[in-house]
Amino acid sequence: MASKHNVGSVQFQMPEIKFTKLFINGRFVDAVSGRMFETRDPRTGDVIANIAEGDKEDVDLAVRAAREAFDHGEWPRMSGTERGRIMTRFADLVEQNADELALIDSLDAGKLIAATKLFDVAAAAGSLRYFAGAADKIHGETLKMQGQFHGYTLREPIGVAGVIIPWNIPSIIFCLKVAPALAAGCTMVVKPGEQAPLAALYLADLAKQAGIPDGVVNVVPGFGPTAGAAIASHMNVDTVTFTGSKEVGRLIMEASARSNLKPVSLELGGKSPLVIFDDADLDMAVELAINANLFNKGEICIAPSRVYVQEGIYDRFENKLVESLKSWVVGTPFEPHVKQGPQVNKTQYERVLSYIDQGKREGATVLTGGKPCGQKGYYIEPTVFTNVKEDMIIAKDEIFGPVMCLMKFKTVEEAIERANDTAYGLGAGVVTRDMDVANRVIRSVRAGMVWVNCYMVVCSDFPFGGRKMSGFGKDEGMHALDKYLAVKSVISPLRGSPWI
Repeated sequence: MASKHNVGSVQFQMPEIKFTKLFINGRFVDAVSGRMFETRDPRTGDVIANIAEGDKEDVDLAVRAAREAFDHGEWPRMSGTERGRIMTRFADLVEQNADELALIDSLDAGKLIAATKLFDVAAAAGSLRYFAGAADKIHGETLKMQGQFHGYTLREPIGVAGVIIPWNIPSIIFCLKVAPALAAGCTMVVKPGEQAPLAALYLADLAKQAGIPDGVVNVVPGFGPTAGAAIASHMNVDTVTFTGSKEVGRLIMEASARSNLKPVSLELGGKSPLVIFDDADLDMAVELAINANLFNKGEICIAPSRVYVQEGIYDRFENKLVESLKSWVVGTPFEPHVKQGPQVNKTQYERVLSYIDQGKREGATVLTGGKPCGQKGYYIEPTVFTNVKEDMIIAKDEIFGPVMCLMKFKTVEEAIERANDTAYGLGAGVVTRDMDVANRVIRSVRAGMVWVNCYMVVCSDFPFGGRKMSGFGKDEGMHALDKYLAVKSVISPLRGSPWI
């Protein structure tokens, strides 16, 4: 039952946790093993709920349901128009339940309630609407053949998709992965991040309410080495899409190679650069650097955690950054004036703090922050390092927390060289009034996305994905359909035609 809680002067209704079991073939069911795992409130460390723990046997059942729904069910045989209508109803339900969904995401993942409702839930519904509109616009091509033949291509749903998603933006990531798969006519097995599984189960119920047939969307919470590995290596899964760490991305590619060579799409995070030139609007540049790095408490793959500032404005930038961070409030995500909530769990909290300690040991200077805060829960001060060298661990690894490396550069050439000095290639930002400089950086930086005089502006029409060790394949935009579609070439004789 939902209960009312007071946080400061704000009263909010704590959501009832309705769904804690696996969702397979349109029903919520216990795990075959009967095992459960805890999901905890990062504000306090207290248990929110016990969740059914899926394993290989449960993945087998979910894949069997998805395979039956694909091979013999109605979803891939519906017109794109009808699939789009059902997906639109799904989006309507997400919006109608925005308050509860936002509370669940905030409670489970430590996300700011206001931002979650305004941005996350809206973006989740937006992905469903965008791909609902795309469902009847999936077309092949007519080919100009040599000789008397007619050729064309079909873009067919690839089959059963394995969807392995992270915990940092639960509602958004569920919908941006599931929506194009639904539009393509695929069925799927989704494994949400075990750190924040509640939104995926809630959304699975909304999908059923919307009219998506049983077996099309299956959700199996569990752990990566068991449930995730079972999906990646399953002989009846036709494609896998994964967002997470590069280490797990490698394991998924290995599992694909050792099983049925299923295609894989990977988004593996980043260590993105934000390059700020002398002619930049200083106030805007400082605000961009802070908001882009501390959004979602730094638990965001595109965070530009390497901030390069040209030497002519570096000192003023540093001073303004410190001054601005004095008003940055860390606290419970349900308070309206709070700008940063807790890290998702104890493991991530300790991981971020270990990186901060590593930076200190390597000789970087803590400009501000650098410590945990609060009496309980997993809160960390926003932390800025200066005197950072490119070979330091804090400048190379994706920390996934509220930690920024602030560095100085002289020339455009140096900025480009240092921006590209990373194993990752997800995003990049450039702040300048000179579009010649901006265009040079845009074309030189090896990243999947570049923002100019803005950052972290994303929408359903924006292909999202990286290069190098940030992975391959796109989420969002029409390119996102590619991973769920197979191209089939068809040729037939053309006899008696007046033209070829």
